[in-house]
Amino acid sequence: MIEDKIKVLRQAAMKSNKNKDEEKVWCVIAGNVELIDKMAYKAIASNYAVKILFREHVILKKNNTSIKFDFIMLYGSSSKIQEFKIACDKKKGAFIQISPIYLEHESNLMVWIAPDDIIKKTVNVLERSIIPFAILLESQTTGFIDVELNFNIRLPKFIKSALKPLYSTSDVVLSTILISVENDEDVKKVQSIATSNKIFVINIDDVKKEAGE
Repeated sequence: MIEDKIKVLRQAAMKSNKNKDEEKVWCVIAGNVELIDKMAYKAIASNYAVKILFREHVILKKNNTSIKFDFIMLYGSSSKIQEFKIACDKKKGAFIQISPIYLEHESNLMVWIAPDDIIKKTVNVLERSIIPFAILLESQTTGFIDVELNFNIRLPKFIKSALKPLYSTSDVVLSTILISVENDEDVKKVQSIATSNKIFVINIDDVKKEAGE
């Protein structure tokens, strides 16, 4: 009995030491509010193994519609973050993981979150501006994103009622990408171009400071 208890304690100690040395990583998850609610709950229930850095609820006005989505940024051990990736994949959300290796070997990292067509349009603008940058990671949602007709436009009520289901079931692909900007002097210009196109930008250097890394 005593030998069995010693064996259990040794295994627990080995597991504890392994967890202490485990790599800490960041991740960004984007999708509908239901998905992000579940990810937030999962993080809170992780007993401090995963930290919620921030969460945003977005209503993006585009043409005559409102596109609604959420995104969340998490920080924790790589094995725990991998569990979030698996859960996100099952729910068809967008997921990217930012490991320390990117911080070591890439400069001026930032994450963009926006509908896929806006992301691609903005990437083309940067390319034409001859700004050296690279897309390191990308992920798109394949699940439902809420789209509603903007009722501020002047249409008869019966037309609005008929159009609403069509807009609500529209296929909107949400993209999350990690990019690296080569030159420090281009960072503010890239951020300005992105935000002017209604892209949500996360500066990884700022996030790293908040996480105490």
